[in-house]
Amino acid sequence: MTIRVSRLRWALLVGLLSLGGVLVSQPTKAITTPMIVQSALSTECLDYRVVGICVWLRCTAFGCSIRTSLKVRHYIPELVVSSYENTGENPWTEIAMVSPPLGNAMGGGQSTSDAEPNFHEHLRFKNVDAIGHPGTELFNHFASALGFTCSGAAQPFQPYFVSTLDAFAWRSGIPESAYPEALIPGRRELGQMGADLWGNIYPRSGFITQVHDYKAAALMAQRSADIVTRTGQPHVYQPLVSRARDGHWPPGPVVEGNSNHKWQHLSPKLSQSCVVWPDRGAGDTYADRLDSGGDYVFALWQRYRCCQRRGQTLLSHTGS
Repeated sequence: MTIRVSRLRWALLVGLLSLGGVLVSQPTKAITTPMIVQSALSTECLDYRVVGICVWLRCTAFGCSIRTSLKVRHYIPELVVSSYENTGENPWTEIAMVSPPLGNAMGGGQSTSDAEPNFHEHLRFKNVDAIGHPGTELFNHFASALGFTCSGAAQPFQPYFVSTLDAFAWRSGIPESAYPEALIPGRRELGQMGADLWGNIYPRSGFITQVHDYKAAALMAQRSADIVTRTGQPHVYQPLVSRARDGHWPPGPVVEGNSNHKWQHLSPKLSQSCVVWPDRGAGDTYADRLDSGGDYVFALWQRYRCCQRRGQTLLSHTGS
């Protein structure tokens, strides 16, 4: 059963933490809200296209008529997902106070083991915060210059997932460690077929055995998106789900490798392009994306389809 956090509003979080005197340190390579807002102005991530036509029936007191409108498809920045090492040190400066160390979520980091000469184990843990993208309003003005645009579902600064509030499931993997997706090899894995396995989506917890820090951080971001774009998950979160209606077709749940979503790199290096992981060859080192402190920030863009409403009833439409 979904445990919602819809009452966890931004102002309330700031107020509670201020009253509690919680102090959090900032990573050296932090990103700020103005930088994130500016990142939403990406035509490549937007990927605006006309894909079909909608046919409407419009009726008035004087009779009925058939009207048409263009059907468009584009991506919308909906979440800013921070995947970082030390609890309380979210690299998004203004959001760090949302997830301080508390209760059962006091630490973070990684563990290495070289017990055998030819065997190396690297267990990593990442905290993850998925927050509503703050650049929604600027993005809407930017995208509307191209024509009719779709409306997204995310609310700016809304906490959709904060791993410190979901400490039990995020740190234990219970109950998802017993799910078939977690037990059967090849089911729900992020990577390329036969090579370059980044890791399993289940159990959707903060731990992964992975020697590559960027791949581990990306996997954790993918896990959090997998949670919040579904309802009824055994986690503490706020679902980010939009229902389809006439003339409006929102994306389905995020699935690894599916093009209904894309990721934009925000920190440690901001990019104006979006990708679906993995986005390079199996032998690529991704060395240019590594952060020495283990802190990463991504923006999740989701694909919407819509057409301008020009009648009471949608008769038909083209463009899947």
